[in-house]
Amino acid sequence: MTDTHVGDEATDLDQPAEDHDLGRMPGPDGGPRLANVWVYRGRAYDLTDWISKHPGGEFFIGRTKNRDITSIIGSYHRDPEKIERMLQKYALDRDAVVEDIHPKANAPDFLFKENFDSWRDTPHFRFDDKNDLLHRIKARLKEPELAARLKRMDTVFNVVVIGLVVAYFAVQALRLFDASWMPLPAFVIAMVVLRCGIAGYGHYAIHRPQKGLTKAFVSAFDVNYVALSFVTADGHALLHHPHTQSEVDIKKNVFTFMMDLPRWFRVPIHTVHKFGHTATGMVVRLLEICKLTRQVGIADMYGSWKGGLPHFIGAFGVRALLISELVVFIAMGDVWAWVLQFVATLWFSTFLIVASHDFDTDAHEHPDIDTDDWAVDQLEKAYDLKIVGNRYIDCFLSAGLSSHRVHHVLPFQRSGFANIATEDVVREESAAFGVEWLPAKSFVTDRLPKQCRVYLGSRSRPAQEHGWGFFREHFSPAALKTCADYTIKGFTGLGTV
Repeated sequence: MTDTHVGDEATDLDQPAEDHDLGRMPGPDGGPRLANVWVYRGRAYDLTDWISKHPGGEFFIGRTKNRDITSIIGSYHRDPEKIERMLQKYALDRDAVVEDIHPKANAPDFLFKENFDSWRDTPHFRFDDKNDLLHRIKARLKEPELAARLKRMDTVFNVVVIGLVVAYFAVQALRLFDASWMPLPAFVIAMVVLRCGIAGYGHYAIHRPQKGLTKAFVSAFDVNYVALSFVTADGHALLHHPHTQSEVDIKKNVFTFMMDLPRWFRVPIHTVHKFGHTATGMVVRLLEICKLTRQVGIADMYGSWKGGLPHFIGAFGVRALLISELVVFIAMGDVWAWVLQFVATLWFSTFLIVASHDFDTDAHEHPDIDTDDWAVDQLEKAYDLKIVGNRYIDCFLSAGLSSHRVHHVLPFQRSGFANIATEDVVREESAAFGVEWLPAKSFVTDRLPKQCRVYLGSRSRPAQEHGWGFFREHFSPAALKTCADYTIKGFTGLGTV
């Protein structure tokens, strides 16, 4: 099994799970006592001066303070050994201690399971074995012919995205100008496809270096109404990808909050909740982040206001776009067209985002993988998705997940097309390590029916825990309060991301 501690001598594996703080000394405000420390392979570093110099952008360094960044460095860099040599100038010349790690990874408590602690529960993998699967694959990427092809595929991907953006505005304009030119069924289908495609670009923008215009364009992920990329970039790129389906991975918890709702109320209440996010909630959340940034200090987050401003402009800009679309459709008397495309996009995208992992399977049905090879672990925990059967079309229909296993092994690649071009290499090298390459799973005939049974057909969590029957699940005071709270949280920016 993989280690679940930082360093060989840093923590006691016999520490009882119910000991929440693991002996941390409290800070002056009652919270955890923390310093400017980043932990790599059990050693402490102060990367404060590196925040504004990081070639991958200030955001990724600023957000990982007081975290174990071993898996992040190992997975997101083509040459981790080079990064390790660079880190030495920032070394504090000591082992990491429990006070170096924030217990909840500098993220909101509600995103994690009860009793989660980053010090104890962050998994460790080996990244120093030159003969492991990840090193073998990265060596193949250096082949001149493949490297040149990957650059071409990135360019083609970007060109397609520009076409999708043009079509996105054209479809809405046609519908508003003359509905007969864009009938309602065609409009709804077109908006679902285009929003998923543009969100697919936003997905890969999250994984690109957060420099220049990418900082603003990353908010394209928001157009499918599911998330706020401004905060998802952290939860997705830095928590989910390096630590897939571990206790650190918040993705499962985020997308199962709706399971607290009674099953017959789940679809309407969650839909209204997400409408609240679109209408006011995410703007409230952004304003809170602005306030937090001022309190924490822009230097710790972005190095400077110049570094952080594009992220804020992109985030507020996309929120303004989504709200203005609703206002325009209301003003033009075509509100139902907006409502139908909103509902269809929201639910299609919600199921799609969680379709490429076994989040809908109980933990006992999906045991941990016994390996310290990070790439093998990633391949065993991810699916490729198929919608129409063409990987390049599916790349956009699936928000970038058609070649999902490659994406998880090589999260630094800049586009879904590059992942498709790399698939043969990853499959060939995986075969040498005994990793079975399963066919892509159909979203429509395989993943979606299973997800509907779990997410829509299952009794609410309180009903399962307390053995409630149908009436009490839906009409008890506790159930009705849960529905009311969940609705209000949408309009105030709480709950799901």
